[in-house]
Parts: sequence; C-alpha cells; structure tokens
Amino acid sequence: MKESIFKAYDIRGIYPTEINEMDVYKIAKAFCEYVKPSEVVIGADVRLSSPSLKKVAIKAVTDQGIKVIDVGEISTDMLYFSVAHYGYASGFSLTASHNPKEYNGMKMVREDSRPISSDSGLFEIRDRAFSMELGEDVLEGEINKSLIEKRDILSDYADKIKSFADFSKFRNFKIAANPNFGVAGRALDKVLEGTNITVEKLNYNPDGNFPKGRPDPLIPENRDELSKLVVEKKADFGVAWDADADRCFFFTEKGEFVEGYFITALLAKIFLERKSEEKIIHDTRLTWAIEKIVQEKGGIDVATKAGHSFIKERMRKENAVFGGEMSAHYYFRDYFFCDNGMIPLVMLMEFLSSQEKTLSQIMHEMFWKDYYVSGEINSEVKSVKEVIEKATNIYSSGAIKIDTTDGISIDHADWRFNFRGSNTEPVIRLNVEAKSQSLMEEKRDELLKLARG
Repeated sequence: MKESIFKAYDIRGIYPTEINEMDVYKIAKAFCEYVKPSEVVIGADVRLSSPSLKKVAIKAVTDQGIKVIDVGEISTDMLYFSVAHYGYASGFSLTASHNPKEYNGMKMVREDSRPISSDSGLFEIRDRAFSMELGEDVLEGEINKSLIEKRDILSDYADKIKSFADFSKFRNFKIAANPNFGVAGRALDKVLEGTNITVEKLNYNPDGNFPKGRPDPLIPENRDELSKLVVEKKADFGVAWDADADRCFFFTEKGEFVEGYFITALLAKIFLERKSEEKIIHDTRLTWAIEKIVQEKGGIDVATKAGHSFIKERMRKENAVFGGEMSAHYYFRDYFFCDNGMIPLVMLMEFLSSQEKTLSQIMHEMFWKDYYVSGEINSEVKSVKEVIEKATNIYSSGAIKIDTTDGISIDHADWRFNFRGSNTEPVIRLNVEAKSQSLMEEKRDELLKLARG
C-alpha cells in the first residue's frame, strides 16, 4: 500500500501496484474500526478491477460481523443517496472517479452521507490500515452471506431526481448525451422513462476499459466528439458526465462548452426564482457572475474554499439551498447537502422549457458578453507561498477587494484573479476573469509569467 493513494477527499491509486485486494481489505477493516457502523453500504463503478476489490471489501466488513448493503454498480452520487435516503450508518464505493482505467480507489461517507476526508477521519483510517499485519489467508475462505443484503436503488434514486423539476412542463427535447462509458446512461434512461425526450447516445454503454481514454469532460480534447454530435443531430443541447457521474457538463445547441462557473450561476438563479433570500455557496476561483445573479434575485452568496468536504460542511452550516464549483460539482440541500450529476440536467430542462431562446442565446445574454474567463491553469512552482506573496504585493494596490479564503483573490474594477495551491503537489492554480477578452488575456499572461518566473 502506498501512502500517496490517500488524497484530500478520497483514495486513488494504480491497480494493482499502488492499491490491491489486500490494501482494500485493510482499508475496509480500518474503516469499520474507525466509524463503528451498524451497517455499511458498498457499491462500485464500472472499472475492470472493481468487482474483485468490491468482493474483498465485502469480506472485510462481514468478517467484522457487520452487515453489508450491496447496491451493485453505482455512480458516486448513488452512494450518497443510498446511505442518506435509507438512513444507513455509513458506506463506501470502489471508484477512481474520472481517473484513467488503470486506477481504482474508494470514496467514503458516514451517517447522513457526511464526507470522510483528510480532515474528518480519512488519515486516521489510513494510519490504522498501515499498522495492520495480515496474512493472505484473510482474503480466502467463504463470505458470510447472511450478513449481505442486496438492494436495487435505481427506481428510488430516479424518483428523487425527478423531485427537483416539474416534468409535466418539459418540452420534447432532443439531447445528445455522453456518459463516457460510465454509469450515467443507466440512470438517465430511468429518469427519462415515460417522457418524449429523444436521446442521441455517445459512449453510452458501461465499459471499464474506457476505450477513448480518461473519462473526464473537463479535458478540452474530450469534448469535441459530443460537440460535433450536438450540431450534427441538431440537438437542443448536449450533456456529458465523468465516469462516476457525480459531475455533469453542458454544451449549447451550437456545440459550445458551458463552464461550470456559469451553470452554477444559472442554477442559483433558478433556485432563487423559486424562493428568494436563500443562501448560495460557491468557491472563490470565479465569482462575479454568481454574485450578481444572487444579488439581483434577492439571495445571499457565501464564498468558501474549493473542495467537496469544505462545500458540504459550509452548506450544512448555512443551510444553503444550493452550492456549486467551477469543476462542475453541484450540491443540493434537498439531496442531503451532497453533490449530484443528474439534478442539474432536469433543472436545466425545466428552465429551457419556459424560454423562447436557445441555450446559446441565453448564455451569451446572461454571461458570455459580460464575463471572460481563463479557465483554470496549473503551473509547477518552487514555492506556492512565495508566488502568492509576490502576487499580493504587486496587485493589492488599487484593489476593491482582497480575499484570502482560498489562496489569494484580488478584485479590481474590471478584472480579478485567484491563485491557490494544490493540496498534494507544488502546483499553483490560476483563474482570471475580466470584462473583456483582451484584458483577461493580458492579466492571465502577466500572472503566468509571475508564477513561472
């Protein structure tokens, strides 16, 4: 077992050199010792190594005399649903999210699907697992099947998703959908069952080989295929998911990619039009569009550190109706304060059903004519702290706002930026937004030069 597989929010490593069956057995056993649950929900994604790792995880839990709820092949947000909706004590899924096919790992939650991350028990579980000296014989022998209950959650999950939109208002959309060979297609079929929505399918059937590479729509080269399909099939819009389907990404009818930043602002608008004076959580990387929408619609915007454990903790603290990150994680109070990759789709369909304009027209009028963004740009640096100090000294003069919630964010009248360090490596991440494309590019290049020396 490599210590490096324990990340800030989950566990991920290359199978079998960095994480294997014995490692998962130890981690699952350590999870039970740390959480002391009455039962554990266990599911897995479509990766080729997931069935074998899931089997030893089930054995590890049942060897402790603890009941397992086996929910089968699931998305990560189905794990959250399974634990919180049915009131189970804890759960984990064998998944490596959007990582390449050779990876696997685990995402863990306790009761109410509260996250277990580096600041809430994950490293304690790591230390317990590392201290175990177990022989290969623990992987052998029969599993106590009397402690396993299999549960099909798909229908209940789909009903929960449907509660976020009025399906009777839906137009007969044609959408292009790309689950990237993950699990989203099965969920989408169930959610849209009985509607007149046409789905043009791309990379739809689950395949743990991920034959077209890393299953992550945030990578620009992974978007071209869906973008072309949207235009070719004259779809109303396109939607894509990463392999574990807890993030979703949208494309206009012209095949234009819509940044998660602007989807966060749009979903905030929808929630606040339903009920004003609600709180909206967002990270500090890109903010202007969200702040303006929330102010106009009578809501309260709350900025916090990026990262799902920070967002979820703040969501609960503020009782916020919605939270979003530019990474396309979207969080919902009525989904146990957790992120979900299917709810944004049904909310967008209800919204578009009430509009005369296309998604492209709406994005241009609401956002693209006013906000020009760099996208997140990573740079390897000798010292994240030194870069942040240097940028702060140079750009604080004349600033209208300086915020240190997550790295450094500095706002000027017509542009702003955020520098933040990686949790795990000597990398600094830059985001710039401005009121013109030329100014954004100018400041982006200045700041990259500063970071990279």
